[in-house]
Amino acid sequence: THTTMATVPLGFNIDAPRWDQSTFEGRLKHFFNITDPRTVLVPEEELDRAKALVEGCRAGLVPPGSSQEQLLYAKKLYDSAFHPDSGEKMNLIGRMSFQVPGGMAITGCMLQFYRSVPAVVFWQWVNQSFNAIVNYTNRNAASPISLSQIGVAYVTATGAALATAVGLNLYTKRAPPLLARWVPFAAVAAANCVNIPMMRQQEIINGITVTDGDNNELGRSRRAAVKGIAQVVVSRITMAAPGMIILPIIMERLEKFTFMQRIRVLHGPLQVLLSGGFLLFMVPAACALFPQRCSLSLADLELELRDSIMAKHGDKVPYVYFNKGL
Repeated sequence: THTTMATVPLGFNIDAPRWDQSTFEGRLKHFFNITDPRTVLVPEEELDRAKALVEGCRAGLVPPGSSQEQLLYAKKLYDSAFHPDSGEKMNLIGRMSFQVPGGMAITGCMLQFYRSVPAVVFWQWVNQSFNAIVNYTNRNAASPISLSQIGVAYVTATGAALATAVGLNLYTKRAPPLLARWVPFAAVAAANCVNIPMMRQQEIINGITVTDGDNNELGRSRRAAVKGIAQVVVSRITMAAPGMIILPIIMERLEKFTFMQRIRVLHGPLQVLLSGGFLLFMVPAACALFPQRCSLSLADLELELRDSIMAKHGDKVPYVYFNKGL
């Protein structure tokens, strides 16, 4: 135990965003910070120390001599590894900071092995398993989901991806070769439209907690859940799009060169590497498309909820806020 604890520097709030979250640029900087793939390599003890430091800072006490830089780095580690709602440590594979290393390996392989049906089936299955873990880890933690619901979500999303991929794979046999290379993206987009709403169905069924501007709970809204989940679907498809649409065009061009035909064995690793380059930028950019703290105007809420808010607060609450998940 610390015999002496210093107080937090005056005016320093560890939970205040470092960058303006109402602008895309501010959100982009924020997500570049917390999706930094290097944080995946940080040992568990250091993550736990960062959490203790952040919680101490919230309580107004920090170890003497703690610099603002140290506190901000602790917050970066905390944001990268702990759930924003529950404060629990997230599993490594589900963290947004693992999206680049995990996603680049899977995307590279999906783009490389798109010709044979068994390979398509295998890599789409791997991708959906990865997605299921990510979606479960980043759900709105206030809405618990049962194991059977997770199972159903996983099976339907994998089914949607495989049906799209195998169906289009057979359909593009006679199409220009580039179209066949775009099949993995179509499958990923279709699966995201199924996987995320299914994995987070409790939020759509029971609604999610909405608050006023000062974080006071106002009730639960299904419409807020639908808006949040729709934005997450758009973000995830955007995250995959540039790599899965542009990379096939690049590979198509490159493979016409003689030197590329000689090093066929390196095509897979090259696609993995290039996928990583796209994801390094696209993971934060896609997360930053919409504010994490999502808002909905009072007029768009369910009638009962709107009436109960109006009855309690009059017209003092024009907007409600909620965490949309990632």
